[in-house]
Amino acid sequence: MKSLLRRCGDCVRSVYVAAGLAGMALSAPGTPVWAQARGAAAIMLDSRTLAVPAQPLSATINTLAHQWDVAILLDATLAAGRAAPALQGRVSLNEALEQALAGTGLLASPSGSAVIISATPLPPTTSNSEQAQELAAIRVQGKRLAPGVTEGSESYLADSNSTSTRLNLSLRETPQSVSVMTRQRMDDQGLTQLADVAAQTPGLVYVAGGNSGSDSSMIYARGFVVENYMVDGMGQTYSGYRSLFQSNDMVLYDRVEVLRGASGLMNGVGEPGATLNMMRKRPTQDFQFRAKLEGGAWDYYRGEADLSTPLNESGSMRLRTVAAWQDNHSFIDRLHEKKQIFYGIFEADLTPSTLFSLGYTFQKHKSTNHAGRGLPLFYSDGGLIDWDRSTSGAARWAYSSRRNQRLFASLEHRFDNDWTLKGVLDRSETRYDEVVGYASQGFPDRYTGAGVGLWAGRWSGEPVQTSLDISASGPFQLLGREHEAVVGLTSSRTRDLAPSYTLWWHRDWNASVQDIFNWDGRFPSEPANPATGQTRSVEKINSAYATVRFKPSDNLAVLLGGRMTSWSLYKNSLSYASGKRTETVRTANDQFTPYLGLVYDLSDHWSVYGSYTNIFKPQEYRDADGNYLDPRTGNSMEVGLKGSYLDEQLSLGLALFRTRQENFAVVTPGVYGPSGDAAYEAVSGALTRGVELEATGQLSPQWQASASFTRVLAQDRDGKALLTGVPQNTFKLYTTYHLPSVGQGLTVGGGLRWQSGVYEEQAGPLKQRLDLPSVAVFDLMARYTVNKQVSAYLNVNNVFDKHYLTTVNTAVYGSPRAIRAGLDLRF
Repeated sequence: MKSLLRRCGDCVRSVYVAAGLAGMALSAPGTPVWAQARGAAAIMLDSRTLAVPAQPLSATINTLAHQWDVAILLDATLAAGRAAPALQGRVSLNEALEQALAGTGLLASPSGSAVIISATPLPPTTSNSEQAQELAAIRVQGKRLAPGVTEGSESYLADSNSTSTRLNLSLRETPQSVSVMTRQRMDDQGLTQLADVAAQTPGLVYVAGGNSGSDSSMIYARGFVVENYMVDGMGQTYSGYRSLFQSNDMVLYDRVEVLRGASGLMNGVGEPGATLNMMRKRPTQDFQFRAKLEGGAWDYYRGEADLSTPLNESGSMRLRTVAAWQDNHSFIDRLHEKKQIFYGIFEADLTPSTLFSLGYTFQKHKSTNHAGRGLPLFYSDGGLIDWDRSTSGAARWAYSSRRNQRLFASLEHRFDNDWTLKGVLDRSETRYDEVVGYASQGFPDRYTGAGVGLWAGRWSGEPVQTSLDISASGPFQLLGREHEAVVGLTSSRTRDLAPSYTLWWHRDWNASVQDIFNWDGRFPSEPANPATGQTRSVEKINSAYATVRFKPSDNLAVLLGGRMTSWSLYKNSLSYASGKRTETVRTANDQFTPYLGLVYDLSDHWSVYGSYTNIFKPQEYRDADGNYLDPRTGNSMEVGLKGSYLDEQLSLGLALFRTRQENFAVVTPGVYGPSGDAAYEAVSGALTRGVELEATGQLSPQWQASASFTRVLAQDRDGKALLTGVPQNTFKLYTTYHLPSVGQGLTVGGGLRWQSGVYEEQAGPLKQRLDLPSVAVFDLMARYTVNKQVSAYLNVNNVFDKHYLTTVNTAVYGSPRAIRAGLDLRF
């Protein structure tokens, strides 16, 4: 026994150890340790409810150790190449280990406060204290690895998600379409911004109507604009300017869970397109440090640093800090961007069953020579203009500045009956200032370049959102079977005091550009635009929610849920010139959103599912008279087939969906409201339906892949197509292959993004039809391992330098071929 433990201590990197506060004599002095009072032999008789997928043996052993808060020692040489089957239901630790080790020839034996897995039974140690001294050399991992964590998995597939029902379910157990953009996938493709993630995620379409971060650059899913954004399951609420939520840097996050379809159960005010849930990185029990330095085309420079460390010997207190800096120009003339990001989080195990977290994030993004839209697409005679992709439509004085600070804390306690009570408090402060100036007004003369003017204005604000969520989740017994439930309360309040400015038309200012073909952005100069008033707004959302997952049989799961939501928006506007105040109060109380989901296992590999939910969405769109449109209502249904193969490492999915809406907002061409913004009209009976196919995961230990196809048809009640500028069909593929025999290791990969053609019925000065062809863009990557600490990587996007427009509304082009290279340092 001693020799085995010494050997494990000498080869720290070859040992898998999962440990909690229970069982480790490594705890700091004075820390209560449950396992010291109860030995491993007793702990092995305790029962837990498991839903562990088939996976490598080492991963399953880690999961079991975390579930039972006990140290389990397994030499990596014994685990290499072995897989464990899926573990389901309520079992003791002894039973779980027997199932996990079945057919391997390995045995699990309790030894003092730890469990030792070996090829032969081990004799008992002489004393627990002697064992504790030997264990001091063993590498330890924290007991709380949150479900779904993808960092370090080297996989394109997550083992679970919680964005659909708030229960931690595998993708196959979830009765809706969910895709997870893992940390490995983001690293492989160099996806540093949320727009990058959206462009690569199955079922999402990123339509760039202006420079990155502009309010005309939208993410679409199933024919609808994506407006639901979450961070660690907390909804981001600010109706005044939802495009702000696209300004998230991915260095902060472990993964992005994307739920397609209505999400009223999660948000209360469910958008039927998709919900993007960004899950932050968490501290690790072991010390780790990572730094990345990269550079690329158009003076692109970026640096990242990521440090995680335990703060005491037992690892019961942990800290993680992340920082990033980016400075870049663009293929678009004059555009310049700077970004600064910081994240810090502290975790402490107050007791073996209680976890406290406190964190802070800071993000600052500044773009100068920033254009909210592109240049005109047509000459004044109706001919299509073929601009150089580098031509900018931005005035030199136009900019976009955004800063966000977020402070959050959580307290989580797990009871002996496996129920967990959790409270989360989140406060987010944002400052944005957008000075708008872009040359999209009018159509230029083919020969003189005259006829174009600037759209100019300004908007700014300082919204502060405070949110509180309290939830309880766990198993319960009914009719001799075990089921799961989650119940909770959410309250969110967003207040803003924003100055008012004139938009588009300004006194004593001429918007005309003399010759757009020889324009450098200097003239006309910025209009005098002092604040003309201010608007104070308070938006509140209060919700109660519950979801129950019944298991009437081993093959059938029935999910029933609902959310009761009250929403209100108060605005008080003051005009400085007249002193007049205008108050607006909009409310929607006790709106109930039901949810029904069914999942039936046809076999060990395949399941069928169906789900239904309602839609309720207050709207910020106004009609030609300046009146707000009524809330959007309707229902969303989905049926599908999900499969898993290759020891649960490959996920397959087929979904058919149908969404019917009332009061769907559609822009009225050429009509503007009193404020100068585009006017909208409500369309009743809008119907969206389609199909999605997705395959994601590991085809072999060296081969990762993700492939998807989506077809969406959006029509009004008369069968007329809606959102024709958003592609109906999209196909996305990305794959990597690792070659361990090449040097220290070489990974190569590539992908394809294809979308069908789009059109606009009444485009340009002659109100003619504009058709844009389908687009296919290819990307490549390579990563070479120099040694255990250093790797070098290369990403080439748009390899064949495809020239294409991104939208039918304005002249915005996709990025030309772009090369980025960098170094990745890990310790």
